[in-house]
Amino acid sequence: MSSPSLNDPGRWAEHKVLLLLRARGWTCLADRWRCRFGELDLVMAKQNGGEGRLLVVEVKSRRRCGLDGWGVAACNTGKLQRLARAMACWRMANPWTATWSMELVVALVALPPNHKAVRWIPVIDGVNRFG
Repeated sequence: MSSPSLNDPGRWAEHKVLLLLRARGWTCLADRWRCRFGELDLVMAKQNGGEGRLLVVEVKSRRRCGLDGWGVAACNTGKLQRLARAMACWRMANPWTATWSMELVVALVALPPNHKAVRWIPVIDGVNRFG
């Protein structure tokens, strides 16, 4: 993924998240991966010895905190169900990851001129965990 401009804020936010995760040792397996159930913004991988981990990241970006709390409200039950189906589809298309753990997180990215840190919200059993 090349460095995008703010003319495409969604792509810019995904790139910011990608760079943060790469700095933490994650490798990008797919970005904006599509299937009939929807799109996965980022699919990242990390191996520790023989164990592999997959991290699926749903990126939400906003210029300001509105009624949807930087994009949190966009991750409702319907969206999480579509993401779960898309993750299962990705797993079927990549059977070599069958034994790897797979996690879903929502990354909330404030767009410039705001300089807030990315907020990471884990999704466990189809439910956002805020804290």
